[in-house]
Amino acid sequence: MLTSVDTDLLRVLADPLRLRIVTLLARETLCSTHLIEETGARQTNLSNHLKVLREAGVVETEPCGRFTYYRLKPDVIATLAGQFADLAEAARATAENDVKRSCP
Repeated sequence: MLTSVDTDLLRVLADPLRLRIVTLLARETLCSTHLIEETGARQTNLSNHLKVLREAGVVETEPCGRFTYYRLKPDVIATLAGQFADLAEAARATAENDVKRSCP
């Protein structure tokens, strides 16, 4: 049973704009123009956040003419969700078995 969470990925997703981008990309593949319209972010700011998401392996790109489309990689999110599910299961087992360390 895995009881740790990918803290680097958590840091990437903790940023409100990056989380908004991920949420939008969960619904559809979008180009940066769409993401600017949806988020209200400036082009340079959005590009920086997309770079972080790409480098973290959260999104993948698809060139289309002069545009680049972004697609969420669901397996990355599913792995993180599984890590949290494992933590929750460990906490349930601890509570059910009344596991606690005695004080000195």
